[in-house]
Amino acid sequence: MAVVSSLGLIFITCIVIWRACDGFEMASDYLGRNLKEGIKGATINAIGSSLPELFTTLFFLFVLKDKDGFSGGIGTTAGSAVFNAMIIPAVVIMAVIGKGIVDRIDVSKKVIKRDGISLIICELVLILLITGTELHWYHGLVLMLLYVVYITYMLTSQGSGTVDNEYEAEADGGNRMVAFCKGDFATAVLGNSTITTGKAWLLLLVSVFFIGIACYWLVEACEQFGEAIGMPIYFVSVVLASAATSVPDTIISWKDAMKGNYDDAVANALGSNIFDICFALGFPLFLFTLLYGPITMSPETLENVGQLRVLLLIITIIAFFIYLVPKTIKKSHGYLLIGLYILFVIYIILKGMDSNLSIVTGISDGLSSISQFFSTLL
Repeated sequence: MAVVSSLGLIFITCIVIWRACDGFEMASDYLGRNLKEGIKGATINAIGSSLPELFTTLFFLFVLKDKDGFSGGIGTTAGSAVFNAMIIPAVVIMAVIGKGIVDRIDVSKKVIKRDGISLIICELVLILLITGTELHWYHGLVLMLLYVVYITYMLTSQGSGTVDNEYEAEADGGNRMVAFCKGDFATAVLGNSTITTGKAWLLLLVSVFFIGIACYWLVEACEQFGEAIGMPIYFVSVVLASAATSVPDTIISWKDAMKGNYDDAVANALGSNIFDICFALGFPLFLFTLLYGPITMSPETLENVGQLRVLLLIITIIAFFIYLVPKTIKKSHGYLLIGLYILFVIYIILKGMDSNLSIVTGISDGLSSISQFFSTLL
Protein backbone atom coordinates (compact mmCIF):
# COMPACT_ATOMS: atom_id res chain seq x y z
CA MET A 1 0.00 0.00 0.00
CA ALA A 2 2.85 2.36 0.86
CA VAL A 3 4.42 1.73 -2.55
CA VAL A 4 1.21 2.58 -4.41
CA SER A 5 0.51 5.71 -2.35
CA SER A 6 4.07 7.02 -2.71
CA LEU A 7 4.04 6.41 -6.48
CA GLY A 8 0.67 8.16 -6.68
CA LEU A 9 2.08 11.14 -4.77
CA ILE A 10 5.08 11.27 -7.11
CA PHE A 11 2.70 11.32 -10.09
CA ILE A 12 0.69 14.18 -8.56
CA THR A 13 3.84 16.19 -7.87
CA CYS A 14 4.86 15.70 -11.51
CA ILE A 15 1.57 17.26 -12.63
CA VAL A 16 1.89 20.20 -10.22
CA ILE A 17 5.52 20.83 -11.23
CA TRP A 18 4.57 20.74 -14.90
CA ARG A 19 1.65 23.16 -14.49
CA ALA A 20 3.56 25.52 -12.21
CA CYS A 21 6.52 25.62 -14.61
CA ASP A 22 4.10 26.55 -17.42
CA GLY A 23 3.13 29.61 -15.41
CA PHE A 24 6.76 30.36 -14.63
CA GLU A 25 7.62 30.10 -18.31
CA MET A 26 4.89 32.56 -19.34
CA ALA A 27 5.93 35.07 -16.66
CA SER A 28 9.65 34.76 -17.36
CA ASP A 29 9.08 35.08 -21.11
CA TYR A 30 7.34 38.39 -20.52
CA LEU A 31 9.87 39.71 -17.99
CA GLY A 32 12.76 38.69 -20.27
CA ARG A 33 11.19 39.93 -23.50
CA ASN A 34 13.88 42.62 -23.93
CA LEU A 35 16.80 40.26 -23.36
CA LYS A 36 18.84 38.93 -26.24
CA GLU A 37 18.13 35.33 -27.14
CA GLY A 38 21.48 33.97 -25.93
CA ILE A 39 21.15 35.68 -22.55
CA LYS A 40 17.55 34.61 -22.11
CA GLY A 41 18.27 30.97 -22.91
CA ALA A 42 21.25 30.77 -20.57
CA THR A 43 19.51 32.47 -17.66
CA ILE A 44 15.71 32.65 -17.59
CA ASN A 45 14.94 29.49 -19.60
CA ALA A 46 17.57 27.39 -17.81
CA ILE A 47 16.54 28.58 -14.36
CA GLY A 48 12.84 28.21 -15.10
CA SER A 49 13.04 24.62 -16.27
CA SER A 50 15.59 23.64 -13.59
CA LEU A 51 13.87 25.11 -10.54
CA PRO A 52 12.45 21.68 -9.58
CA GLU A 53 15.97 20.22 -9.35
CA LEU A 54 17.08 23.16 -7.19
CA PHE A 55 14.13 22.89 -4.80
CA THR A 56 14.35 19.09 -4.64
CA THR A 57 18.05 19.21 -3.75
CA LEU A 58 17.35 21.87 -1.11
CA PHE A 59 14.65 19.75 0.49
CA PHE A 60 16.71 16.56 0.31
CA LEU A 61 19.44 18.32 2.30
CA PHE A 62 17.33 20.33 4.73
CA VAL A 63 14.70 17.63 5.36
CA LEU A 64 17.01 14.64 5.78
CA LYS A 65 19.92 16.75 7.12
CA ASP A 66 22.59 14.09 6.66
CA LYS A 67 24.65 12.28 4.06
CA ASP A 68 21.49 10.69 2.68
CA GLY A 69 20.18 14.17 1.95
CA PHE A 70 23.25 15.04 -0.07
CA SER A 71 23.25 11.70 -1.89
CA GLY A 72 19.57 12.23 -2.73
CA GLY A 73 20.36 15.71 -4.03
CA ILE A 74 23.25 14.63 -6.21
CA GLY A 75 21.20 11.63 -7.33
CA THR A 76 18.43 13.95 -8.49
CA THR A 77 20.70 16.40 -10.32
CA ALA A 78 22.85 13.69 -11.92
CA GLY A 79 19.87 11.52 -12.83
CA SER A 80 18.12 14.56 -14.27
CA ALA A 81 21.23 15.36 -16.31
CA VAL A 82 21.18 11.85 -17.79
CA PHE A 83 17.45 12.16 -18.48
CA ASN A 84 17.97 15.54 -20.17
CA ALA A 85 20.85 14.29 -22.31
CA MET A 86 19.07 11.14 -23.47
CA ILE A 87 15.30 11.34 -23.21
CA ILE A 88 14.66 14.99 -24.08
CA PRO A 89 16.52 14.92 -27.44
CA ALA A 90 14.89 11.54 -28.15
CA VAL A 91 11.43 13.01 -27.47
CA VAL A 92 12.25 15.91 -29.79
CA ILE A 93 13.43 13.55 -32.53
CA MET A 94 10.45 11.20 -32.23
CA ALA A 95 7.89 14.01 -32.03
CA VAL A 96 9.15 15.94 -35.03
CA ILE A 97 10.09 13.05 -37.30
CA GLY A 98 7.23 10.83 -36.10
CA LYS A 99 4.66 13.47 -37.04
CA GLY A 100 6.21 13.80 -40.48
CA ILE A 101 7.20 17.45 -39.98
CA VAL A 102 10.72 16.63 -41.16
CA ASP A 103 12.61 13.40 -41.88
CA ARG A 104 15.81 14.57 -40.16
CA ILE A 105 16.91 17.32 -37.76
CA ASP A 106 19.74 19.77 -38.33
CA VAL A 107 21.26 21.12 -35.12
CA SER A 108 23.97 23.76 -35.10
CA LYS A 109 27.34 22.16 -34.40
CA LYS A 110 28.37 25.43 -32.76
CA VAL A 111 25.60 25.05 -30.19
CA ILE A 112 26.51 21.41 -29.55
CA LYS A 113 30.19 22.24 -29.11
CA ARG A 114 29.54 25.27 -26.92
CA ASP A 115 27.10 23.69 -24.47
CA GLY A 116 28.39 20.13 -24.76
CA ILE A 117 32.00 20.99 -23.97
CA SER A 118 30.90 23.36 -21.19
CA LEU A 119 28.84 20.55 -19.64
CA ILE A 120 31.70 18.04 -19.83
CA ILE A 121 34.04 20.55 -18.15
CA CYS A 122 31.49 21.10 -15.36
CA GLU A 123 31.18 17.36 -14.79
CA LEU A 124 34.96 16.95 -14.67
CA VAL A 125 35.16 19.72 -12.07
CA LEU A 126 32.43 17.99 -10.04
CA ILE A 127 34.36 14.71 -10.10
CA LEU A 128 37.62 16.36 -9.09
CA LEU A 129 35.97 18.57 -6.47
CA ILE A 130 34.13 15.92 -4.45
CA THR A 131 36.86 13.44 -3.63
CA GLY A 132 37.12 13.46 0.17
CA THR A 133 34.71 12.27 2.84
CA GLU A 134 33.82 15.83 3.91
CA LEU A 135 32.02 18.51 1.92
CA HIS A 136 32.42 22.18 2.84
CA TRP A 137 30.80 25.48 1.84
CA TYR A 138 33.61 26.27 -0.57
CA HIS A 139 32.77 23.17 -2.64
CA GLY A 140 29.34 24.64 -3.31
CA LEU A 141 30.88 28.06 -3.94
CA VAL A 142 33.23 26.69 -6.60
CA LEU A 143 30.30 25.06 -8.41
CA MET A 144 28.29 28.31 -8.34
CA LEU A 145 31.27 30.32 -9.60
CA LEU A 146 31.60 27.83 -12.44
CA TYR A 147 28.05 28.68 -13.51
CA VAL A 148 28.92 32.39 -13.34
CA VAL A 149 31.85 31.72 -15.68
CA TYR A 150 29.50 29.94 -18.09
CA ILE A 151 27.00 32.80 -18.03
CA THR A 152 29.80 35.33 -18.52
CA TYR A 153 31.03 33.38 -21.52
CA MET A 154 27.51 33.35 -22.97
CA LEU A 155 27.22 37.11 -22.52
CA THR A 156 30.55 37.91 -24.10
CA SER A 157 30.49 35.39 -26.95
CA GLN A 158 26.96 35.82 -28.29
CA GLY A 159 26.35 38.34 -30.98
CA SER A 160 23.79 41.09 -31.20
CA GLY A 161 20.19 40.04 -30.78
CA THR A 162 16.80 41.49 -31.49
CA VAL A 163 14.73 43.13 -28.80
CA ASP A 164 10.99 42.47 -28.63
CA ASN A 165 9.23 45.56 -27.32
CA GLU A 166 5.76 44.43 -28.44
CA TYR A 167 5.51 41.17 -26.53
CA GLU A 168 1.92 40.23 -25.71
CA ALA A 169 0.55 37.21 -23.92
CA GLU A 170 -2.64 36.31 -22.16
CA ALA A 171 -4.03 33.27 -20.43
CA ASP A 172 -6.71 31.02 -21.88
CA GLY A 173 -9.38 32.77 -19.82
CA GLY A 174 -12.15 31.26 -17.73
CA ASN A 175 -13.11 30.99 -14.08
CA ARG A 176 -10.07 31.70 -11.92
CA MET A 177 -11.03 29.33 -9.10
CA VAL A 178 -11.70 26.47 -11.51
CA ALA A 179 -8.40 27.20 -13.26
CA PHE A 180 -6.57 27.20 -9.92
CA CYS A 181 -8.03 23.82 -8.99
CA LYS A 182 -6.88 22.47 -12.36
CA GLY A 183 -3.37 23.81 -11.76
CA ASP A 184 -3.70 26.43 -14.50
CA PHE A 185 -1.91 29.11 -12.49
CA ALA A 186 -1.59 31.48 -15.47
CA THR A 187 -5.37 31.72 -15.87
CA ALA A 188 -5.86 31.84 -12.09
CA VAL A 189 -3.61 34.91 -11.88
CA LEU A 190 -4.37 36.65 -15.18
CA GLY A 191 -7.98 35.72 -15.81
CA ASN A 192 -8.98 37.13 -19.20
CA SER A 193 -6.57 40.06 -19.06
CA THR A 194 -3.30 40.62 -20.89
CA ILE A 195 -0.15 40.09 -18.88
CA THR A 196 1.58 43.11 -17.34
CA THR A 197 4.83 43.51 -15.43
CA GLY A 198 3.05 43.43 -12.07
CA LYS A 199 0.97 40.38 -12.97
CA ALA A 200 4.03 38.66 -14.42
CA TRP A 201 5.86 39.02 -11.09
CA LEU A 202 2.81 37.74 -9.22
CA LEU A 203 2.51 34.75 -11.56
CA LEU A 204 6.24 34.11 -11.15
CA LEU A 205 5.98 34.09 -7.33
CA VAL A 206 2.86 31.89 -7.33
CA SER A 207 4.53 29.42 -9.70
CA VAL A 208 7.72 29.26 -7.61
CA PHE A 209 5.64 28.73 -4.46
CA PHE A 210 3.80 25.72 -5.89
CA ILE A 211 6.98 24.30 -7.45
CA GLY A 212 8.52 24.41 -3.98
CA ILE A 213 5.53 22.68 -2.35
CA ALA A 214 5.47 19.98 -5.04
CA CYS A 215 9.21 19.36 -4.66
CA TYR A 216 8.86 19.04 -0.89
CA TRP A 217 6.24 16.32 -1.29
CA LEU A 218 8.32 14.72 -4.03
CA VAL A 219 11.16 14.30 -1.51
CA GLU A 220 8.74 12.87 1.07
CA ALA A 221 7.27 10.46 -1.51
CA CYS A 222 10.72 9.27 -2.63
CA GLU A 223 11.72 8.68 0.99
CA GLN A 224 8.53 6.69 1.64
CA PHE A 225 8.98 4.68 -1.56
CA GLY A 226 12.60 3.86 -0.67
CA GLU A 227 11.62 2.69 2.81
CA ALA A 228 8.75 0.60 1.43
CA ILE A 229 10.90 -1.35 -1.01
CA GLY A 230 14.09 -1.30 1.08
CA MET A 231 16.10 0.77 -1.40
CA PRO A 232 18.38 3.67 -0.35
CA ILE A 233 17.03 7.15 -1.13
CA TYR A 234 20.04 7.75 -3.37
CA PHE A 235 18.92 5.16 -5.94
CA VAL A 236 15.27 6.21 -5.76
CA SER A 237 16.21 9.83 -6.45
CA VAL A 238 18.39 8.90 -9.45
CA VAL A 239 15.41 7.34 -11.24
CA LEU A 240 12.14 8.76 -9.88
CA ALA A 241 12.96 12.22 -8.52
CA SER A 242 15.17 13.04 -11.52
CA ALA A 243 12.48 12.05 -14.02
CA ALA A 244 9.81 14.02 -12.14
CA THR A 245 11.92 17.19 -12.01
CA SER A 246 12.81 16.90 -15.71
CA VAL A 247 9.20 17.25 -16.87
CA PRO A 248 9.51 21.05 -17.50
CA ASP A 249 12.72 20.63 -19.52
CA THR A 250 11.03 18.00 -21.68
CA ILE A 251 7.95 20.12 -22.34
CA ILE A 252 9.94 23.27 -23.16
CA SER A 253 12.17 21.38 -25.59
CA TRP A 254 9.15 19.70 -27.18
CA LYS A 255 7.47 23.09 -27.70
CA ASP A 256 10.66 24.50 -29.25
CA ALA A 257 10.91 21.52 -31.59
CA MET A 258 7.29 21.91 -32.71
CA LYS A 259 8.13 25.51 -33.64
CA GLY A 260 11.17 24.36 -35.60
CA ASN A 261 13.63 25.74 -33.03
CA TYR A 262 15.79 22.61 -32.92
CA ASP A 263 18.88 24.42 -31.66
CA ASP A 264 16.91 25.78 -28.70
CA ALA A 265 15.38 22.37 -28.02
CA VAL A 266 18.76 20.65 -27.68
CA ALA A 267 20.48 23.66 -26.09
CA ASN A 268 17.81 23.79 -23.37
CA ALA A 269 18.59 20.21 -22.35
CA LEU A 270 22.35 20.79 -22.24
CA GLY A 271 22.09 24.25 -20.66
CA SER A 272 19.74 22.95 -17.97
CA ASN A 273 22.28 20.25 -17.13
CA ILE A 274 24.93 22.90 -16.55
CA PHE A 275 22.57 24.76 -14.20
CA ASP A 276 21.67 21.51 -12.40
CA ILE A 277 25.26 20.49 -11.76
CA CYS A 278 26.66 23.92 -10.93
CA PHE A 279 23.84 25.80 -9.21
CA ALA A 280 21.03 23.35 -8.34
CA LEU A 281 23.66 21.26 -6.52
CA GLY A 282 26.16 24.00 -5.61
CA PHE A 283 23.77 26.46 -3.93
CA PRO A 284 22.06 23.95 -1.55
CA LEU A 285 25.47 22.48 -0.69
CA PHE A 286 26.88 25.97 -0.01
CA LEU A 287 23.89 27.05 2.09
CA PHE A 288 23.57 23.83 4.11
CA THR A 289 27.25 23.55 5.04
CA LEU A 290 27.38 27.27 5.87
CA LEU A 291 24.53 26.81 8.36
CA TYR A 292 25.18 23.31 9.74
CA GLY A 293 28.86 22.67 9.04
CA PRO A 294 30.54 20.09 6.79
CA ILE A 295 28.73 17.03 5.45
CA THR A 296 30.51 13.81 6.31
CA MET A 297 29.88 10.96 3.90
CA SER A 298 30.33 7.28 4.69
CA PRO A 299 32.65 5.25 2.45
CA GLU A 300 29.62 3.54 0.88
CA THR A 301 27.92 6.86 0.06
CA LEU A 302 31.16 8.30 -1.28
CA GLU A 303 31.63 5.26 -3.52
CA ASN A 304 28.07 5.43 -4.86
CA VAL A 305 28.30 9.17 -5.52
CA GLY A 306 31.71 8.73 -7.17
CA GLN A 307 30.41 5.99 -9.47
CA LEU A 308 27.39 8.06 -10.50
CA ARG A 309 29.53 11.10 -11.37
CA VAL A 310 31.79 8.99 -13.58
CA LEU A 311 28.80 7.28 -15.21
CA LEU A 312 27.25 10.69 -15.86
CA LEU A 313 30.45 11.88 -17.54
CA ILE A 314 30.65 8.78 -19.75
CA ILE A 315 27.00 9.07 -20.81
CA THR A 316 27.40 12.80 -21.53
CA ILE A 317 30.43 12.16 -23.73
CA ILE A 318 28.56 9.42 -25.64
CA ALA A 319 25.55 11.72 -26.14
CA PHE A 320 27.86 14.56 -27.19
CA PHE A 321 29.32 12.51 -30.03
CA ILE A 322 25.86 11.22 -31.04
CA TYR A 323 24.85 14.86 -31.59
CA LEU A 324 28.16 16.03 -33.05
CA VAL A 325 29.36 13.33 -35.46
CA PRO A 326 26.34 12.80 -37.77
CA LYS A 327 25.58 15.54 -40.29
CA THR A 328 21.90 15.30 -39.36
CA ILE A 329 20.03 13.64 -36.49
CA LYS A 330 17.65 10.86 -37.57
CA LYS A 331 15.08 8.66 -35.90
CA SER A 332 17.65 5.92 -35.33
CA HIS A 333 19.59 8.30 -33.08
CA GLY A 334 16.45 8.75 -30.98
CA TYR A 335 16.10 4.99 -30.55
CA LEU A 336 19.77 4.77 -29.57
CA LEU A 337 19.37 7.48 -26.90
CA ILE A 338 16.27 5.82 -25.44
CA GLY A 339 18.05 2.45 -25.39
CA LEU A 340 21.00 3.93 -23.51
CA TYR A 341 18.71 5.51 -20.92
CA ILE A 342 16.86 2.23 -20.38
CA LEU A 343 20.18 0.47 -19.77
CA PHE A 344 21.13 3.23 -17.31
CA VAL A 345 17.87 2.81 -15.37
CA ILE A 346 18.21 -0.99 -15.30
CA TYR A 347 21.75 -0.70 -13.94
CA ILE A 348 20.70 1.79 -11.23
CA ILE A 349 17.79 -0.41 -10.12
CA LEU A 350 19.94 -3.57 -10.00
CA LYS A 351 22.65 -1.64 -8.16
CA GLY A 352 20.10 -0.37 -5.64
CA MET A 353 18.89 -3.94 -5.07
CA ASP A 354 22.47 -5.08 -4.38
CA SER A 355 22.38 -7.41 -7.35
CA ASN A 356 25.24 -9.91 -7.58
CA LEU A 357 25.06 -10.22 -11.35
CA SER A 358 28.56 -10.27 -12.80
CA ILE A 359 27.80 -7.52 -15.32
CA VAL A 360 26.55 -5.20 -12.55
CA THR A 361 29.54 -5.81 -10.29
CA GLY A 362 31.87 -5.48 -13.28
CA ILE A 363 30.45 -2.09 -14.27
CA SER A 364 30.48 -0.97 -10.63
CA ASP A 365 34.12 -1.98 -10.17
CA GLY A 366 35.08 -0.25 -13.40
CA LEU A 367 33.37 3.00 -12.39
CA SER A 368 35.03 2.83 -8.95
CA SER A 369 38.45 2.42 -10.57
CA ILE A 370 37.92 5.48 -12.77
CA SER A 371 36.64 7.47 -9.78
CA GLN A 372 39.70 6.50 -7.72
CA PHE A 373 41.94 7.52 -10.63
CA PHE A 374 40.41 11.00 -10.66
CA SER A 375 40.85 11.27 -6.88
CA THR A 376 44.59 10.67 -7.26
CA LEU A 377 44.90 13.70 -9.54
CA LEU A 378 44.37 16.08 -6.60
